[in-house]
Parts: sequence; structure tokens; C-alpha cells
Amino acid sequence: MTAAEIVFVLLGVVALGSAVLVVTTKQIVRAALYLVVSFGAIAACFLVLTAELVAWVQVLIYVGAVVVLLLFGIMLTRAPIGPSSDLDSRNKPAAIAVAVATAGVLVTVLVSGFKDAYFDVGEQTAGSASSIGAGIFRYWVLPFEVLSVLLLAALVGAIVLSRTDIGPPKDGDA
Repeated sequence: MTAAEIVFVLLGVVALGSAVLVVTTKQIVRAALYLVVSFGAIAACFLVLTAELVAWVQVLIYVGAVVVLLLFGIMLTRAPIGPSSDLDSRNKPAAIAVAVATAGVLVTVLVSGFKDAYFDVGEQTAGSASSIGAGIFRYWVLPFEVLSVLLLAALVGAIVLSRTDIGPPKDGDA
């Protein structure tokens, strides 16, 4: 095994361990922080595979946006920060069985779908950062901008829905 393969396996173990902690912890804020660790380990796996653009997209979108949005959702909805009895599962054996079955189906489909896949390392131009950037900003600029406006509208809507002091005056207010 090469050093890159060892680092890749170690990062995979960290990502898997933190993903298990995400779904088994009883505190929602800790679950979000474990999710940051899992996403960071996956981004580091992309760096080991020399896919720098995908690694930075992983960091910017998932760590920088999804987790921050999750934390803002927790703060704005005034969710309980400490341990919560709602996160206790009464059907743990059924949930574990469904998770194992789903993972088995996913692994089977991926192995059967990619067993004959071959990637020539010499062909780096098709997935390079310059070709991906040119494709995004030449052909996909309108959907990209529409998505950014949609996300901004969703954020503003979430803030408006979570605030109680915004809206028409109630009967007792002057």
C-alpha cells in the first residue's frame, strides 16, 4: 500500500466514524459538528484523489452552507440545545436492519455498475478546473444565478417565519 492509499483509508475511517456519531448522538448541535468532521474528511479524500475543485466545492457547499444553515435553523427555531428525549429511537433494531439493507443494496449496485470502469490518468483535461469553470459560466450561468436567488429567498423566508415580532399587529398590541 502506498502512503496515499493509507491516508485515504484513514480519512475514510474518520468520515465513517463521524457519520455514525451524527446519527447516534442525542444532542443536535453535536450532531451538526460531527457532520462538519465527516464532510471535512470527505473533502480531504477528494484532495488525496487530486480532485481539488471537487474538494473545495465540498467544503464551500456542504461545510460552509449546509451545516451553517442547519445551525442557523437550530438557533432561529429555538430548538433545545441539550440532550433531547425526542432523538431516542424506540425502533433501533428495525432502523439498524433498514440501514444495513440499504447499505447492502447500495454497495451491490455500485460494485456491479462500476466493476468494469476504467479511468485513464493521462486524460486530465475533461475534468479539469478550467473546463468545469468554463462549462458552468458559459452554459449554466442562468441556472446558477437562479439557484442563488432561490437560496437567498429561502433564507429570508426562514428568518421571517421564525421571528415573532414581524407581521401585522395582534389584538393586544398598540
